[in-house]
Amino acid sequence: MPIYEYRCNSCRKKIALLILNRSEQTICSHCGSADLRRLISRFAAPKSEEARLESMADPSKWGDIDENNPASMARFMKKMGKEFGDELGEDFNEEIESAAEEAAHGGSSSDESASNDI
Repeated sequence: MPIYEYRCNSCRKKIALLILNRSEQTICSHCGSADLRRLISRFAAPKSEEARLESMADPSKWGDIDENNPASMARFMKKMGKEFGDELGEDFNEEIESAAEEAAHGGSSSDESASNDI
């Protein structure tokens, strides 16, 4: 069941509609007008694991990473998380956020302090 994007010629808003039947009339969800123009939408092609790893191996894709800046490292890790999707777990972004906040405030995790005591 395809989802099509339309531009309303009345209110100029862009909308996405699930079309179950070709004869179904399309109506703007913002203003109720039936004067819609179908847009050409972007599509995504799935990448193989090999292609994703190859992409991440290219240093030019890393951007301006500053390993001493927690915010920069958090951005990089989020980028890695998007690249690898669900493989990193549901709470990956939350963990990155909390680690960045902790590093920005100069705190250390309990794991680090325990290893420093040894």
